[in-house]
Amino acid sequence: MTDLLKKTFSVISTLIIIMGPSNSLGATTAPQTREELEQQIKDRSKQLETLNQAIQTTQNTLKDVQGQKTTLQKEVKTLDTSLKQLDLSIQSDRVNAQKINYQIDSIDMDIEDIEASVLQKNSSISDLFRELQRNQDKNTLMIFLENKTISEGLLATKSLEDIRSQLAVDIQSLKELKDQYRQKMEDLSVKHKELVYHEENLKNRKQITEETKQERATLLSQTKEKESVYQKQLADLKKLQEDIANEMEAMDAQLRSKVDPKFLPPLSSGVLGYPIQGDKSDMTQSYGATAFAKYGYKGKWHNGIDFGVPIGTPIFAAETGIILATGNQDSFCYKGAYGKFVLIKHENNLTSLYGHLSKYIVSPGQKVERGQVIGYSGKTGYATGPHLHFSVFATPTIPPATGKYPEGISPSKSCGPMPYGGDLNPLGYL
Repeated sequence: MTDLLKKTFSVISTLIIIMGPSNSLGATTAPQTREELEQQIKDRSKQLETLNQAIQTTQNTLKDVQGQKTTLQKEVKTLDTSLKQLDLSIQSDRVNAQKINYQIDSIDMDIEDIEASVLQKNSSISDLFRELQRNQDKNTLMIFLENKTISEGLLATKSLEDIRSQLAVDIQSLKELKDQYRQKMEDLSVKHKELVYHEENLKNRKQITEETKQERATLLSQTKEKESVYQKQLADLKKLQEDIANEMEAMDAQLRSKVDPKFLPPLSSGVLGYPIQGDKSDMTQSYGATAFAKYGYKGKWHNGIDFGVPIGTPIFAAETGIILATGNQDSFCYKGAYGKFVLIKHENNLTSLYGHLSKYIVSPGQKVERGQVIGYSGKTGYATGPHLHFSVFATPTIPPATGKYPEGISPSKSCGPMPYGGDLNPLGYL
């Protein structure tokens, strides 16, 4: 058998192995024409653009509200605006899911077209293969001499060369179809992961919405909707926040002094990934002796950076690691510290803290991958508005595990179990 025929068998066999049913990850929407699908995808893209603009408008409103004097009316307006943001985000997740389903249908159509082309090429190659087999023991001279006339002989030999050339073309075409098929299957897998992502966001944001509504109702109930009662509670809260800040800064300063750079990764961009789907432009407070820290914190030091993002924004693990602890400090000191938080120990001697979450979806001891969703932004704990507080600690400085507390957590006098560590500037690693 010639090398060309052997090559043909190899290509066909490979295609049979890799090509299975295209709907193994099947779409969930009703079949439509390709033109209808493209129009549906365009329509959903326009809807998402409108929703994103509305979310940004509410975010700007929140920024304006946060600059106002702290009053009961301001707090209620912040919660109402957050609820509006959540509703818009929920709508966005629904539209995204619809768009992805249409994209899945479109990819399925592409796969069906590829499969049809493969069948056609296989049939063509089989015909060419049989013709070559019929003449495989004859050389060009023998084929030429078998014919009665010179013209017939030339035509026969040319026909055989044409068959060989066409077979080579069809084999190359099959290879290209194989590559296209693999790429489409990868695209299909990506779209299904995106679909799961938005479905999870939708479910969790609905839960956050209900909790925010309850928070609003509790606020109005506890203050009896009276500004004087709210201001009295606010004065008590400020005293508590001051006590907590003093204790935290004393411990943080002590641990900062123990940081040894030789045990840490070199400062470099990309050592850690951004914990939000954004970048430095979303940062609302930097690290260290910031302007806000000088009057907002008794210790005048901010041990991380803040990202101003809407409530319910997915928060990602900055690097692969193990969840050391999760918790809700509002159970010990309402609006006094980090609120709902997640603490992750990474393999590079860094530990990251994510604070003021509205919800966390991981558990202590769980391994997480870089970029994995671990929770959603909020305004629990000491927060003037929805945002993410992101701290990076030198792992050698975090408290060791004890019988009662996990690694990275120590008891505090003012707010129960508290995450501590020698803090570093996160911007040195993002």
